[in-house]
Amino acid sequence: MLSGFATCPGLFYATPAADGILSRIRIPGGIISSQQCRAIADIADQHGGGYVDVTNRANLQVREIRAGINAEVLKHLQDIGLGSRNPVVDHIRNVMTSPTAGIDPQELIDTRPFVQGWDDYIAGHPALSGLSAKFSVCFDGGGIIRVCDRLNDILFAAVLVDGNVYFCLYLSVGAKGQPPSDMGILLSPEKCLPVLAALADVYLAHSNTTSKRRLRLLELLNTLGCENYLQEVEQRLPFSFLSSDLTPRPPSLLGKGEEFSPLLAGEGLGERSNAKYQHIGIHAQRQQGLFYIGVVLPLGRLESNQIRGLADLAAKYGSGTLRLTPWQNLLITDIPQQWVADIQSEIAFLGLDSSATNIKSALVACSGKKGCAASATDTKNDALALAQYLETRVPLDCPVNIHFSGCEKSCAQHSKSDITLLGVNIEADNGTVEGYHVYVGDSNQKFGLELYQYVTFAELPALIERMLYVYKIHRLNSDESFGEFANRYAIRTGKEKSTG
Repeated sequence: MLSGFATCPGLFYATPAADGILSRIRIPGGIISSQQCRAIADIADQHGGGYVDVTNRANLQVREIRAGINAEVLKHLQDIGLGSRNPVVDHIRNVMTSPTAGIDPQELIDTRPFVQGWDDYIAGHPALSGLSAKFSVCFDGGGIIRVCDRLNDILFAAVLVDGNVYFCLYLSVGAKGQPPSDMGILLSPEKCLPVLAALADVYLAHSNTTSKRRLRLLELLNTLGCENYLQEVEQRLPFSFLSSDLTPRPPSLLGKGEEFSPLLAGEGLGERSNAKYQHIGIHAQRQQGLFYIGVVLPLGRLESNQIRGLADLAAKYGSGTLRLTPWQNLLITDIPQQWVADIQSEIAFLGLDSSATNIKSALVACSGKKGCAASATDTKNDALALAQYLETRVPLDCPVNIHFSGCEKSCAQHSKSDITLLGVNIEADNGTVEGYHVYVGDSNQKFGLELYQYVTFAELPALIERMLYVYKIHRLNSDESFGEFANRYAIRTGKEKSTG
């Protein structure tokens, strides 16, 4: 283990947490082999708490590490493709793409080569260790399962123009927490990585790489201005990219807030918040006769025996790989049709599920007070208790994204959810008790529209039950997500009564 502590977790950088040392393993594009899964399960058992957490960037975290992972183990992880070949750049954020890249029936382009190309470039250029640990890049291939609404510093989003595939360039600029802005630039696929390298080079040229706190790209863009920044980028390239003869220019993929245009996102998917969970369940791949299964991971957590079990299933029935998702679930891919029922049964035997209507399919929680000193509440246990309460009382026919956040940093989910529960301390006659502020839908506020304040956890399950009941009764149709319903329908505080 490298000496000292880091504020952002990595494999080679010890990061203290309330429950011990935290180690993050970068999984570029979220694709991990069965061999790698078994190695991580061994790490979790021998050094950590016997489990791993999938993050909202499709990384893996090993928690509750009591003693550092030794150099021999780290070298083994590098040898099997886990952890950067160059430890000095291991802190940089994971490269994001759709978990269905290369298998999505509607994608315009397979983005896996771009993810691998950028990850290789990072490993081969130690100077990039000067990048902010939060320097984040995303490639969206334009398929059914989109990731272009995720918060990233730099987004390359595939579009079709005159029958040819190009990438629109988006950069994070403006207010913190806003989705990246369309720069009005179209790039042919072969130009994406050179432009990305130049974007990083200009960042380094204007940053104090010796400072403990390094500027986010958003801060630098706000200071320099996008036009000036991009002109410096162009000066580093052997081609011009600030002007294009392509017409008509496609409309922006991203509208206001975090919505994106259904024109390029698939019919009817544009503004439905539950569309992001369409990877859960059984789905045909673009490869004829092959299917993938999206598996629900309760709060993104996998016990080590489940990791090994899923690795075995992927090796036995599929191509020997699993795919982690930014929604903290995973996919088993390349399954011949005749084995789909068998693998579903074996997934159930592992104590897991593949149904999108499972309340846990879209349930998200940060590490909570057991793992983070900033948290006001025990978010993970509260989330699981809420799920257990709701499972038999409010059957769902579509996912509802419920997000537990122990503090305002919102580490587990940066985008707005259908329902956000923000942890707070409540003063009571017998002392301080844990509770939540309740937010719904979309508004200019960080978490959405604040609906209730200082709800104790004892009161919370029945309240959420009433909210979901009102949604099911009064929504326009089964395609209207809870978030859309909340934006349209003013829920009357405390007046709805559940009959179920």
